[in-house]
Amino acid sequence: MRDMYRKMHLANIVGKYVNGNMKRRDFLKNAGMLGLGAGCLGTMGTMSRKFIPQAHAGSHIEWKGDMMDWLRDVSSPFRGQTVSLATESTPPSNAINSTLKPFFEEVTGIKVNIEVLPLEQVLQKLTLDVASGLGTYDTYYLDQSWMAAFRGDAEDPRELYAAKPDLAMPGYNFDDFLGPLVDGISMYDGTMVGVPYDIPVFIMMYRDDVYKELGLSVPKTFDQYMANAQKIQAASLGHLNPDGRPIYGTNGQMKSGHYSLECDWTMFAWAFGGSITNPDGSFAGNDANGLAGMDYWTKLKEYMPSGVTSWTWDGQGQDILQGGSAQTISWGEFFPWWDSDESSVQGKMMAAACPAPASPLRAPGDCGYGEIPGVAHQGGSSLAVSKYSKNKDAAWLFAQWATSYETQVYITALGGGTGPTRSSVYDDERVKANNRSGNGTTRHLDVVRDAIFNDMGSEPDLPEWADMSSNMIPIELGRYWAGEYGSAKECLDTIAKNFNKTVGA
Repeated sequence: MRDMYRKMHLANIVGKYVNGNMKRRDFLKNAGMLGLGAGCLGTMGTMSRKFIPQAHAGSHIEWKGDMMDWLRDVSSPFRGQTVSLATESTPPSNAINSTLKPFFEEVTGIKVNIEVLPLEQVLQKLTLDVASGLGTYDTYYLDQSWMAAFRGDAEDPRELYAAKPDLAMPGYNFDDFLGPLVDGISMYDGTMVGVPYDIPVFIMMYRDDVYKELGLSVPKTFDQYMANAQKIQAASLGHLNPDGRPIYGTNGQMKSGHYSLECDWTMFAWAFGGSITNPDGSFAGNDANGLAGMDYWTKLKEYMPSGVTSWTWDGQGQDILQGGSAQTISWGEFFPWWDSDESSVQGKMMAAACPAPASPLRAPGDCGYGEIPGVAHQGGSSLAVSKYSKNKDAAWLFAQWATSYETQVYITALGGGTGPTRSSVYDDERVKANNRSGNGTTRHLDVVRDAIFNDMGSEPDLPEWADMSSNMIPIELGRYWAGEYGSAKECLDTIAKNFNKTVGA
């Protein structure tokens, strides 16, 4: 299929899905065949991400260095132009749109129009824009799983930087972006499609008051994590919650047929030395290591609230926000929410590295489709400049500013949420100043950075993965948790059969 027709067809099916004229399963199948990869409605699925704290007021913002003066000098030819971006609600987008954008507009005279939308609508607008080539949007928010589909529609930022020296921001420093993120969320087949913008990643989080009450230590292994869950469950700890509700040993995001359930499954498979795929492309999740992960997970579920099989990430986050569970391994984005003024556990949560793998991690070379096993399951997005933009120079100035060191400092300090994508920002004094309990906390970020460098796991990249990760796998896992399978092996063997049939393995 020629590229133009592929894009038009992709725009058509996205439009049908968003307008309610196509089932999710049919959409994911079609989207996968047209190049949208795993979790094409977001690495975190259809997540609303409502829990992400909004940025605070910007009255104390003082830009260091010469960046804003440089922008004022080079932007004069572009004053009066407008740069548009459609994005989901993320910490960078929220902070820029609500607080930081006026600073850029004032010094450059460039108006920035940011549409914050549900992720499926972002995808719809993006596909329509690239199909028409009209350049309605000058910059693109790109989930990592969209790279294959839109790699030819965005400018390589390194090439822009080299080709336009007059517009190359001094000290922008591509090498400052965390290497694992560049490789994991911004590159496709040797091309840098955008620059790292947002990075959700799994870390371990626990209630310090519960641990102290029971004399527990931070678990270094999965056996210790299980033992802590057992002890928490056996204790009567309702007195530690204002409303007296009981406290469970752990929780999860295990809704049948939802991508969140698949995220938890991959973490346990990887943690026990397993993988999703074999080097020949066949399914590996039903081997001895995969079964060991399922066995552990099955036992761990005994110490979770009964409603866990109806929860996505939103339910999981709400549970701990309200004091329902004492520890979890999940998205680091939760942490500032749990430390905010609306939380019943404000100041009680602590962040830690995920437990060490129970068996050695499987090497990427022993997997297929670029899968990288790691306990810290990751997601992410990039910011890109559209090849079709009519205001490409203005868009490039905005993209550099939005992903610059100074802007990332204030995104992090004001908005909390995910960790910065630049290494140096983690150590900035303004970021470290929020290393305390309360709104906008950054006291979890050292753990996030460590997870990115040392523990990050990435799912395989194959066209059919969108449907597999959001339907095929979590539907069968949901049946297992509902008691419809006699054993974990029977469930995983069914997934293997369906997986291998789909890929022809």
